[in-house]
Amino acid sequence: MLLLIAFPALLLASIFAVVFFMTFDSYGNPDPDTAVGLFLAVAPLVIVAVLIWFFIAYFAHSKMIALATGAKPLERKENLRVYNLVENLCMSVGMSMPKVEIIESRALNAYASGLKKENYTVTLTRGIIEQLNDEELEGVIAHELMHIRNRDVRLLVISIIFVGIFSFIMQVAFRSVLYGGGGRRNKDSGKIILVILIVAAVAYFFSILFRFSLSRKREYMADSGAAEMTRKPWALASALRKISGNHHVKVKSEDVQQMFIENAPKDTSTGFLGAFGNLFATHPPIEKRIQFLERI
Repeated sequence: MLLLIAFPALLLASIFAVVFFMTFDSYGNPDPDTAVGLFLAVAPLVIVAVLIWFFIAYFAHSKMIALATGAKPLERKENLRVYNLVENLCMSVGMSMPKVEIIESRALNAYASGLKKENYTVTLTRGIIEQLNDEELEGVIAHELMHIRNRDVRLLVISIIFVGIFSFIMQVAFRSVLYGGGGRRNKDSGKIILVILIVAAVAYFFSILFRFSLSRKREYMADSGAAEMTRKPWALASALRKISGNHHVKVKSEDVQQMFIENAPKDTSTGFLGAFGNLFATHPPIEKRIQFLERI
């Protein structure tokens, strides 16, 4: 909850920072009183704009995921094994049966999606279905069902939208600084844009940290819940060993890639960070997840 609250708090703090660094009294000194007044006037307008952006992105995510992964419905008659595993797990915890889809890839991976009961979906790759035994595949499916039960997809979408907002503002400000013209008037506006760029860059950095930290915590929760659901933590640990190093699925969006059961740093732009890579990783190291499951 604290990490989730951090996103709107960071947005409001950024608005205030921009207003504060742009407000001076007649002597050229910062004017906090005027800054507070401007902040209270500007903040509602920004919040309304963000809510409109948020509404559009929130309800368009399902189409984005389908376009990015190319997933298709898995026919029951073609794979009763998968449907039986999903149905048995759902009955064991009293949850509704989600849709089941497949990605035609030899990689070993899976993800859960959907914001409400009508579109909850568990998606598996062809590789993970064929290369895992029943107990291992059951552990993977249980992990994805826990993401649905914990409403992790909703949290992920919210975090992606907020990070996207900061990224968009930063890109617009950067382009304005890069291609801005000369002249005194342009120089004054250039200073304002530069302030916005710096504040947006700092906010973007922290929003990424919040988002990735939230994602890593939810993966541990899903692993723990899957172990409790199946009562076979060793089976999920065994599945993760097979998935490790064989999980890369070609998708058109890094945001969608984050949804998979495994998304090693080499699949993102954070691999070059070395020792700091874990701070920018969407998932905990798979070795730590396996150790965690083996201690249960």
